[in-house]
Amino acid sequence: MPKILRLLIAEDHAILREGLKALLASAADLEIAGEASDGMQAITRARELEPDIILMDLSMPNMNGTEAIRAVKRRQPETKIIALTVHKTEEHVRATLNAGADGYVLKDDSHQDLISAITSVRNGKIYLSPGICQQVVNGFLDHSESEPSSPSWDRLTDREREVLKLIAEGHKNREIAEYLSVSMKTVEKHRSCAMKKLDLHSASAVTAYAIQNGLLSQ
Repeated sequence: MPKILRLLIAEDHAILREGLKALLASAADLEIAGEASDGMQAITRARELEPDIILMDLSMPNMNGTEAIRAVKRRQPETKIIALTVHKTEEHVRATLNAGADGYVLKDDSHQDLISAITSVRNGKIYLSPGICQQVVNGFLDHSESEPSSPSWDRLTDREREVLKLIAEGHKNREIAEYLSVSMKTVEKHRSCAMKKLDLHSASAVTAYAIQNGLLSQ
């Protein structure tokens, strides 16, 4: 039997929180652990409840969702966070992923899209809403055509590039080690070196970088 996932819903509109709870009530493997109505409360509740996943609205009072994501990830890096928002722009997606979000869901997405996002992040993968995927990729590609490629990529060794691509695809260190036939310690070393050279601080930031530089197929 799959583990029951404990969710924290951070959303400043009570009617939307109630709607999310009603949508997720039918899922046997999900449990609503608590709620938060602003960014500061989301950080506090995350620390108190230690949920598996947080559904985080990006536009909240006291502290916005992006800053709350960064704060939670700094203290609780294993907690998965799915951003919930109306914003579809590349800038919002990039900022949210760089803050450490594991998923990005639009508020006009379907119930099934939200369930897919939860399933993806519980399995260690990054989820991007179908509503913004192609738009964001096109934006990244437009930038890559108008701007020279980042010289940082050229500083990586071939093995560091391999590891980075596999991280961006959602693979865990153990899976990468098996795929490349190397030790976990070797993977961790390449991962650390690559992320340090590129000034990246989370797996979601690696994914954003990979999309921006045309390294990740969507």
